[in-house]
Amino acid sequence: MKTLPLVMLLSALTLHGQAVNPLEGLWQGYDGEWGHVSRQLVALAEAIPAEKFAWRPAPGVRSTAQVFMHIALSNFDLLSYTGPKIPADLDSPNFENSVTAKADVIRVLKRSLDAVKNARANLKPGDLQRKIKVENVDATVDGVYLRVVIHANEHMGQLVAYARMNGIVPPWSKP
Repeated sequence: MKTLPLVMLLSALTLHGQAVNPLEGLWQGYDGEWGHVSRQLVALAEAIPAEKFAWRPAPGVRSTAQVFMHIALSNFDLLSYTGPKIPADLDSPNFENSVTAKADVIRVLKRSLDAVKNARANLKPGDLQRKIKVENVDATVDGVYLRVVIHANEHMGQLVAYARMNGIVPPWSKP
């Protein structure tokens, strides 16, 4: 009889641990938040069927692939204000619209997420407060990194809506 409460406690802890996993990284500062949204973006991209990458909610609105590519290219563009150059193979005016295959979109997305993670990890003390100009506006490197994480989350919400409109449940929302 004494083992029953112990089993119940261990089961509750296990279930609690599983419930917390989708929140991994939250409330852990920038790096934790970036890791969280990065994992969600990749998981959602992988969960969406390839044929839905061309789907768009209305004419003239970005397709699923274009939203993922917009996030990826914006990551590189925003990083360029802080120092790292936009990779030459991605620096073309129509690149966002030219990559449409699921595997290619995911590859570029992951590359951009890693670029942000690595660039931030390589900052030296004081770099975050360095003054820069972003489209003729005074900013700091820290402000750009904040914009990167906010921008990724903004479009994550858009992609969740796209997925749900197509009957796709985000992996972290499944029971």
